Amino acid sequence: MTVGISGLGDHIGVWLRFVSNAISQSFARKVEEKGVTVAEWALMRALFDSEAAPPSKAAEQLGMTRGAITKLADRLIGKGLLIRRADPDDGRARTLALTARARRLVPELAALADENDAAFFGDLPAKERARLERLLKSIVARRGLKHIPID
Repeated sequence: MTVGISGLGDHIGVWLRFVSNAISQSFARKVEEKGVTVAEWALMRALFDSEAAPPSKAAEQLGMTRGAITKLADRLIGKGLLIRRADPDDGRARTLALTARARRLVPELAALADENDAAFFGDLPAKERARLERLLKSIVARRGLKHIPID
């Protein structure tokens, strides 16, 4: 190491990225085996708790543009996992709703997310895991981070 110049391993961000990339890539492979991308999974999960929602609500929840939601929705419609229909209260507006097949798939994908977390963090003692989660959430809150990372 050159005196006065920090090395890559001296940065917490490098270690966070190291772990984050491994977690993300592992999860992406798992959901892709089920025929969806991580971004598609995020939209499906966001819609799971309601019968139907306007694209603007999903965009706000996921921190994405309405255009990005439209592109994801189009892909999911093509896969038979999403329906776009007229809003019953405003015929000009549209809502997004999961198909029955998607409603069966979301719990499977959530289980994969749980398994992925367990694979990476399951060997941490409960107190350490809770502390890590608190620290990360604290950083997110202090920095005002709002967008759910999906890529």
